[in-house]
Amino acid sequence: MHHSNALANTLISLTLISSLALPVAPLAFADQTYIAVGAAKTKKTVIAFANIRTKSGDTKNQAKVIAETVKSDLTFMDIFKFLDSAAFLENSDKTGIAPGTFKMTDWSSVGAEFVIKTELTSEPKGVALEAYLYDTAGNKSILAKRYLVNPSDVKTMAHTFANDIVTALTHLPGIFLTKIAMSCDRTGKKEIYTMNFDGTNVKQMTHHNSVAFAPAWSPDGNRIAYSLIAKNSRNIKNINLYEFHFADNTIRMLSDRKGINSGAAYNPNGSSMAMTMSFLGNPEIFLFNPGSSSVTRLTKSFGVDVDPTWSPDGKSIAFVSSRTGVPMVFRMNADGSNVQRLTFAGKYNATPTWSPQNNKIGFAGWIDHRFDIFIMNPDGTNIERLTKDQGNNEDPHFSPDGNFLVFSSNRTGQQNIYAMNVDGTFVKRLTYGLGNCASPKWSANPKTP
Repeated sequence: MHHSNALANTLISLTLISSLALPVAPLAFADQTYIAVGAAKTKKTVIAFANIRTKSGDTKNQAKVIAETVKSDLTFMDIFKFLDSAAFLENSDKTGIAPGTFKMTDWSSVGAEFVIKTELTSEPKGVALEAYLYDTAGNKSILAKRYLVNPSDVKTMAHTFANDIVTALTHLPGIFLTKIAMSCDRTGKKEIYTMNFDGTNVKQMTHHNSVAFAPAWSPDGNRIAYSLIAKNSRNIKNINLYEFHFADNTIRMLSDRKGINSGAAYNPNGSSMAMTMSFLGNPEIFLFNPGSSSVTRLTKSFGVDVDPTWSPDGKSIAFVSSRTGVPMVFRMNADGSNVQRLTFAGKYNATPTWSPQNNKIGFAGWIDHRFDIFIMNPDGTNIERLTKDQGNNEDPHFSPDGNFLVFSSNRTGQQNIYAMNVDGTFVKRLTYGLGNCASPKWSANPKTP
């Protein structure tokens, strides 16, 4: 599919251009963390986005897109608040954007903790954005970059700049170029869809006219594995495993072993997948190598073992097993050894997800006659309930920075996809008009070369 390649090319050009030194301090990010994400927030960080300086009329619209995109992205984080431009003291026509070309007190005196100063110019090779982020209290620049893109990629450039701002302030990756995959029944059948992190740019990826479900992103974001009810090579109705490739918009069948081939989760280096297979009879978790199609059995129990999720270091797998009578969350080493039970409460726990920060495991648990979202430490201690009294809430999955959970909920009647902060606050509905949607999975950040 074109968008993936276009994004990759844009990121390459951004990376090349970003490394062109500006006549300022080195382009490395600040070594101190300005905002601790995840800590209890009494107030939001106030940022001023000074009017983007433009030299020609044709960049005015692009400047508007950049400002709107950066503000929308950073507002999604729920830790930033933008200063109303009516409060600005500075006359931006008479000041510069580089250090020493404006008065920092013009910003600190009106309550801005950080100020974004930018200039957009049209060049023969495209649109260039020179951008700075200043710490007003410290009176210094903490981010200085120059971006150059094709005019059609201005929005991607804005997302990239917003990501860089987040990284400079929190030392965590920004999520503004990530996507979410899910299974929705808008067509009357279940197909795999993708959308941007904020619910925009929805695309239907599969057209099987059957039941496609349980999507999973490869770590590089170039593939999505999913399961499909279809006939296998023996002409028997089956749950087969497929993989969608963005590079050439193709789909290939990975496994049609008898019975279940589902719940795939790529390991962090992308070389293999953990998944549930039942060709031996009982549904167990196997390690599957897509290259050779070989499998290694990881679990051996009389129960049903499903929903594997990898720890960020690839050394452990959390999963759900009914081996003790009711489905509970367990963890094991990546080779299947050292199995430990993590949850003991409730009648049914499902769909664990491991935080990329390696500090939490999320899951759905049956309580008060419905499913709700919980998080706990990776050893099963310190369980916290994040949703309550809002319908069924299922299928949690962490964002690549570990700050958000995406999940499905029928709180409005239909099953839609929502995102919330990892503490359960600031819930945002992401899907509209896609029918019932389930099993959302958040992609990793696109790799820049």
